[in-house]
Amino acid sequence: MELNGAAATLKQIKSLALTNYGHFTSMRVESNRVRGLSLHMERLARDCHYLFDAELDIDHVRHCIRKVLSGGTQPTVVRVTIYDPALDLGTIGSDAEPHVLVTNRAAPQAQVSPLRLQAVSFRREIPAVKHIGLFGVLERRRFAQRDGFDDVLLLNSDGTISEIATSNIGFVREGQIVWPRSEYLNGVTMRLLHQALDEQISTELLTLSDLPQMDAAFATNAATGIRPIASVDHTQWPTDHAVLTELRELYEDIPAELV
Repeated sequence: MELNGAAATLKQIKSLALTNYGHFTSMRVESNRVRGLSLHMERLARDCHYLFDAELDIDHVRHCIRKVLSGGTQPTVVRVTIYDPALDLGTIGSDAEPHVLVTNRAAPQAQVSPLRLQAVSFRREIPAVKHIGLFGVLERRRFAQRDGFDDVLLLNSDGTISEIATSNIGFVREGQIVWPRSEYLNGVTMRLLHQALDEQISTELLTLSDLPQMDAAFATNAATGIRPIASVDHTQWPTDHAVLTELRELYEDIPAELV
């Protein structure tokens, strides 16, 4: 764990727990390369301007990532969190000086188990921003796991589908990819697939009643790539659908950028 390229102290990081105001991005790093690295940096700069009304030095961010990766050879998931340790509950409106906290953990296996989702009515605060205010969605995930599911599928107040707790969701129908039409976090993996597929993609308002007409479902996330979805509530799909295999191969063929 490093803050601005140096070892972080407890005093410097305690505001993440006590104030909890900031944003982040997570990325899978293999051989010092990241698929969609430019999109991750673009997200950090955009969210920093929104939350802090400040410009973010992307070259400095990449330098901090390289320092944490120094000497490592195994695939890892790097999280970059942007926050200001000087801000607290009473001074949250002060001019901000964004700091760069970089942490890493072992990357999950390339092939992860399919997800079983429980549909819940919930909307994340400011869905388009990858902020660190995750209490509400983690509460729903916890309840779902206690009920025997892996994660939650979030539904808007009108019953339309938006996203998974910390992933995007896509569907396969007659060989085409269908994304929900909603306000959600436009994830990097989702954007990379969208760019690669182009004409094979549509975006529609979807509700739970539309799911039985889908041939397969999948989650997209920078840490795990393309992950099959086995079910949403009582609707089930095959997790070995040919299009899911094609999507994984397509994603793996996307050139990664050097950090």
